[in-house]
Amino acid sequence: MIYAVRITAGRANQVIDKLLALAKKGRSKIHSILAPPGVKGYVFVEADSRDDVVSSIYGISYAKGVISGNVSMKEIEHFLEPTKIQIKINKNDIVELISGPFKGEKARVTRVNKLKEEIVVELLEAAVPIPVTVTLDSIRIIEHKSEED
Repeated sequence: MIYAVRITAGRANQVIDKLLALAKKGRSKIHSILAPPGVKGYVFVEADSRDDVVSSIYGISYAKGVISGNVSMKEIEHFLEPTKIQIKINKNDIVELISGPFKGEKARVTRVNKLKEEIVVELLEAAVPIPVTVTLDSIRIIEHKSEED
C-alpha cells in the first residue's frame, strides 16, 4: 500500500534521510519512498499498513502526519515515467559550463547532437579554439543566437 505523508514544504530530503536511516537500522517497515519533483509538502511511502508509516515518522522533524486512506498506483504512476528532455539549444548559442573541468567557462555551441543529448562547444576565452563535447545537463544557456549571427 502507498500512503501520502504530509511534510513541511522544502524539507523532503531531510525526512527521506531520516526514514532511510531508520530503515537501515531495521526500525522501519517502509519498503520505498517517492518524493516527486513538483509535489511540495508530500512524500509517498510504501508500507504494509498505515500504522507502519505512522510509527516510522513518529518523532521525525518536518513530518506532519499521514493522510488517511491509501494512494493508488494509478494516481502516482505518471511520476515514475521518464520524460524526454526538450532540446532548445541551437548552434551559436552562448552557454556556461556548470560542471566538469571547465566549470564557470563560457562557450559557443558549434554542434548539437539531439540523439545523444550532447553538444560540442568552443570555449570563448581560449587562445586556440578547442572543441569540447559536453552533456546537456552540464550547461546553462546564457544567450540564444540565430544561426546567421
